[in-house]
Amino acid sequence: MFAMNAGSQALIELFLMATVIITMKIMPSSPDEDLESIKAAAAGMIAGFGGTVGKADFEPVAFGLRAVVFMFAMDESLGDTEDVETKIAGIPGVNSVQVTDVRRAIG
Repeated sequence: MFAMNAGSQALIELFLMATVIITMKIMPSSPDEDLESIKAAAAGMIAGFGGTVGKADFEPVAFGLRAVVFMFAMDESLGDTEDVETKIAGIPGVNSVQVTDVRRAIG
C-alpha cells in the first residue's frame, strides 16, 4: 500500500492542476461606451485575479456595437471565474460578461 505524506500529496496536486485558457466576452451598454477604458479596467481585474492576459481585441457585434474579447491564462487551482466576472460586470458601461470558452493548456 502506498502511504501519502505532505510531499507526495503536493506532487500529485502539481500533476493534476493545469493551466486553463479562458475566452471572455464583455458587452458594453451602448456603442458609445469607451471600450479602451473598459479593456484597461478589465485587464487589471483579470491580473488581480491571477490571470495572465494574452490577447484583448474588439469584436464587431451589430449596428456599430463592439464587444471586448479577452483570452487569458490562469492556474486551474484558482477555481472558477465567477468572482472576476462579477467584478468586471461592475465596471461602468459594461452590460454583460460571458465566458465563451475554457480549455486546458497542454505542455
